[in-house]
Order: sequence, then structure tokens, then C-alpha cells
Amino acid sequence: MSYRLERSEEYIECVKVLYENIDSLDDVLKVEIKKVYKDLLNSLKVPMEELVEYSILISKAQSIWADAKVNNDYKKFESTLSEIIKFNKKYVKYLETEELKGYDVLLDIYEEGMTKEKYDKFFSLLKAEIVPLVHKINSLEPLEVSLKDKLFDINKQKEFANYLMDVMCFDKSRGLIKESEHPFTSGYGTTDVRITNHYYEDLLISSIFSCIHELGHATYEQQSNPDLDSTLLGGGASMAMHESQSRFYENIVGRSYEFWVRHYPKLKSIFSEELKDVTLDEFYKYINNVECSLIRTEADELTYPLHIMVRYEIEKLIIESDVDVCELPSIWNKLYKEYLGIDVPTDKEGILQDVHWAGGSFGYFPTYALGSAYGAQMLDAMKKDLDFEKVIGEENLSKINAWLKEKIHIFGSTKTPDELMKISTGKSFDASYYVEYLKNKFTKLYNLK
Repeated sequence: MSYRLERSEEYIECVKVLYENIDSLDDVLKVEIKKVYKDLLNSLKVPMEELVEYSILISKAQSIWADAKVNNDYKKFESTLSEIIKFNKKYVKYLETEELKGYDVLLDIYEEGMTKEKYDKFFSLLKAEIVPLVHKINSLEPLEVSLKDKLFDINKQKEFANYLMDVMCFDKSRGLIKESEHPFTSGYGTTDVRITNHYYEDLLISSIFSCIHELGHATYEQQSNPDLDSTLLGGGASMAMHESQSRFYENIVGRSYEFWVRHYPKLKSIFSEELKDVTLDEFYKYINNVECSLIRTEADELTYPLHIMVRYEIEKLIIESDVDVCELPSIWNKLYKEYLGIDVPTDKEGILQDVHWAGGSFGYFPTYALGSAYGAQMLDAMKKDLDFEKVIGEENLSKINAWLKEKIHIFGSTKTPDELMKISTGKSFDASYYVEYLKNKFTKLYNLK
């Protein structure tokens, strides 16, 4: 039904007439029509019956993947994944233009303007600079953690989550927090922004940083221009731009020493018995501990982009070569050994850990690493306007929020990611800011020369 509506003569005529008269439209509608027109042209290039068939395949694939993961049985998912890949390679051919070929077609869908050439340059820099740093840290004696083997009451964790909402100036009259297995943010415009969190008795920091991460997404949504609520342009400009905000708050702010100088006493007052022997310095080192691990969603700040790099390199192979799906687990395992220095014991902890490919989301993964890198470049620009270390140690993050609102949030998706980078930092994206941020932070943290 959706495809029929989108391909009705009335709808197509409306979009074409508006596009032909775009110069007479207001600025917001101009951007809307450009986006809708581009999407319409792409949609019309693909036979409707193939799109319907693919949608059915994807809906079935979710449960097949879940079953394969639970049972650690990649073979159960192999043929379904093969069909998903087959469609995506065909889809790329339908959408190719003079400017966009191959994998670039999919990358552009998730982050307009990003290409394989740009991502290759980005990940090559990470491979050259961050992989050796990770291996160096991994060779050191592991950090002794005094928070392990302790249980933290879930109701008390929720109390601290509510405290964090106030610290981040989340407007509770326009949103709320609930509970789910996997934390996420959703909503409808600036007046209804909903986040969820999860809580584990044996893992205190999971709920803390999931909460800060989702509040980062929510802050972006709440601070978008409310005039855009009734348009197609409210909320974040792109996947990576949204991730830049969540990871900026989670890592750059939330894992900083100055932030915890202010807020650790509150955490300690809630968990007075559990944290009585844990000093601020110990807690700071604990939340920034680097450990080469198997699961992307649980990775620390330094190793996280390496998890993304593995997926990016495999996606390039999938889309632009004839690699057999049966070979993918061994390729995955080889790259984890090369970049993170660890063996992957099972496919459940390896190639089956993410749902993205079961949903056909090829080209999505790189935006996670790109978002972190956007944030590091914004930090450099923010430090020229604010005394960053001072303001993140204040009672709340209102000054950080105000800067990001003016430079990023207020525009919703009326600007491209590149335009927002130029507005906020004065220049286009430059991955060197991210590399320097990571090297400086973790070299100092681990007393490396």
C-alpha cells in the first residue's frame, strides 16, 4: 500500500510541480522538496514488485537472525543473508549515477556526501594511529577494578538516572524515561521525546552511560527548531550527526574527570556502602578502562572505532566483490585478531552479534565511527568559545547545550552534515581531530610516552 501511494500519479505530479517551481518556495520547503524528489527518483528506479518482495524478506530475516544468534548457528542465517546481499547489489545497480557507484550509493543514503574514498582515508588514519596504541595499552597489566563483583540496587540506579536528566537539562514536561532491553530514543517532534534505559545489578556503569548517550540524542531532538515539527526536517541532520551528539555527551563530557569531580559525590551518596572504598581517581580510571573485547556495543571509547572498521571492510567486500557468505565469519575473525588482537570463540560473539545486516542496513555502520569523530572536531571549536573543563564541572550542562543548540541542534535537518560542520567548526570534516583527541586522552591516562 505504501509503495502504491508513493507511486500514484497524483503524488508524483505534486512532487514534480513543486520541484520545477522550487525557486518560488520558502527556504524550508525548498529543502524538503529536494529530499523528497531525490527519494522519489530513487524509488522509481526500482521495480515495485522487487521492493515488496525485499520488504517481506527483511521482515522474515529478523527472526531468522535472532534464532541463529541465540543458537550460535550461522548456517541458519546464511541463505537469508545471501538473499539480502543479492538484492542490495542489484539495488546499487538500479541507483548508480555518474557521481555515485557501488558501495558509495549505500553510504550516501546514511550520510549524504560521504563516499568510500572519504571513509577509506578516515579508517586508514585510525588503522595507522589507533591500532598500535590499542595494542600498546593491551600489553600492559590489566586494571584492577574494585567495582567488580558488587551488586547495585536497580531502584538506586534509576534514582541516579533521574539525577542525570536534571544535569543534562532534559525537559521532563516534553519527554520521559522508561525501561527496555536495548536503550533507544524516539519521539514526535520537540514536544514528545522518549528515551529508554536498561539496568543490570552487576554493571553500574552500563546504565549510567546508556542514559547519558540517549539523553544526548534527546537533547538534539528537544533543541531542534520547533517550527520544523510539522515538516520533514525536524530532528537530526543525519545518522552520524545524531551519533555525534550522543557520543559527545557520553564520552567527551560523561567520561571526563571534571564531570565526575562534580557528580561522583552524588553517585557515592546513593551507593554509600558499595562505593565507600572507591576513590574518584579509581572510578575515573575504571570508566575509561581500555579492553579489547568482542562486543561492539560494550566497547570502550578507544577500541570502539576498530569494531566499526571491521564491519566497514567486510561491507566493502560484500558489495563490491563476489565474496561467498560462508567465508564471512572467518574474515570477521581474522580482522578482529588483526585490529584488536583477540580470538573470536563463537559466531554469536562475532558476525551474528549485530542485527543491522538482517535489516539490510549496509552503509549504516561507518556512521557510528564518523559521529564520534564529528564530536571531537566540535570539541576543538567549543574550547575556543567556552572554558570547557570549567563548564562541564558545573551543576548542569546548560552552557554546553546552548553552544550545541546554536551551532547544530536548531537547524534540524535543514542543513547537510558538511554545512553543519562548517557552521560549528569553521571547516569541513577532518579526522585528525578525532585521532589527536584519542591519543592525547589515553596516552595521558595510561602514562605512555
